Amino acid sequence: MLRTVLTVAGKPGLYKLVSSGRNMLIVEAIDSTKKRMPIHATDKVVSLGDIAMFTDDEEVPLWQVLENVKNVCEGNLCSLDHKKAANEDLAEWFAQVLPNYDRDRVYMSHVRKLIQWYNLLIENGLNEFVPEEEAEEAGEEA
Repeated sequence: MLRTVLTVAGKPGLYKLVSSGRNMLIVEAIDSTKKRMPIHATDKVVSLGDIAMFTDDEEVPLWQVLENVKNVCEGNLCSLDHKKAANEDLAEWFAQVLPNYDRDRVYMSHVRKLIQWYNLLIENGLNEFVPEEEAEEAGEEA
């Protein structure tokens, strides 16, 4: 699911990939507007499936971090206000989500963005973060 969810530099929010054409993508805003727009080859686009967060040991894929947030928030929206929360509160909360996160390379702006994205995804019914191949491997091991 996260492979088709995109972030576009310079544009707020998240977007779902609808179609790809020659030198552009057609995306739909993941919010109540559902506005569709073209994203051209010159725009910087990153799939949420390609994002990871730094820990002391390795990089943890974003889907796993989002799954941890979902567990901490019990599947509900995050109650921490990403706009108004103090950096100390954000750090304390994120330590519950990812205890061994790299405190030098993970900035509180990253945590704010994570909370914003998580709430946006949950509000719009996108709450399955585990990739299909990971879910299949877990099913085989069980």
